[in-house]
Amino acid sequence: MASETTTRTVRANGVEIVTEAFGDPSAPPMLLIMGAMASMLWWPDAFCRQIAASGRHVIRYDNRDTGLSTKYAPGKPPYTMDDMARDAVAVLDAYGIAKAHVVGMSLGGMIAQILALTEPGRVASLTLVSTTPIGLDRDLPPPTPTYMEHAATGEGVDWSDRAQATGFIAGEARVIASTAHPHDAAKTLAFIERDYDRSGGYLSATNHFMLTGGEAVKGKLPGLNVPFTVIHGTADPIFPIGHGKAITDAVKGSTYLVVDGGGHELHEDDWGIVIPAIVKNSSAPR
Repeated sequence: MASETTTRTVRANGVEIVTEAFGDPSAPPMLLIMGAMASMLWWPDAFCRQIAASGRHVIRYDNRDTGLSTKYAPGKPPYTMDDMARDAVAVLDAYGIAKAHVVGMSLGGMIAQILALTEPGRVASLTLVSTTPIGLDRDLPPPTPTYMEHAATGEGVDWSDRAQATGFIAGEARVIASTAHPHDAAKTLAFIERDYDRSGGYLSATNHFMLTGGEAVKGKLPGLNVPFTVIHGTADPIFPIGHGKAITDAVKGSTYLVVDGGGHELHEDDWGIVIPAIVKNSSAPR
């Protein structure tokens, strides 16, 4: 049943969250939380199906202001990362799931940390990919100059213009790509254009750049008590490798998977090590 796919719209917390599930609903559930400006499609279909084939019921969803979920006018978002963590709980509730294995990437990793620390009874295991610790007072390396140069050009983008918006995101995908594997620019742009069209544009998604939250979990990360794996690429230009190391150092008993040459992405050539690590963490005994 790993190929079975279903969709569901979750209505809670005053928003609609669009979800999609892969695999056998009776299998152990796994919730995937994606990063800033990224709809659930950034968890590739084949990636989700491979995890489902390992014996997991995989659920991905569009965060607020992405994909087909509720969107707000661009500006200061009327919600925080804490609200987005509550959205994750609402997704679990809608599927009748008491506790799930949680995987978060980038901003999704920050949301996943808030979820695990505020609702520990709902998280069976936690895997963080290409993210930064939340609530820790650490001196962490900034994004690389190359990434910052690209990010600065975003100020001149007309996000309501399809060509400009998709061109900028395609450029970002190139800047944050793995240094160990080839980057397929044409395939990436085609995917981004499809994601843009499905989402109705990226204008609202820019709200993610202004998110706040996480104050309630400040200093609590070392107390995390679930099977825990951190996956981080050595060439991540947004959250350099020191961010992943800081998370691992903060949580006793955590597992740290370093992806040589890995960027801020889920490159298909790395799935052979990333997916087994996610599955293994969700199989770890308490």
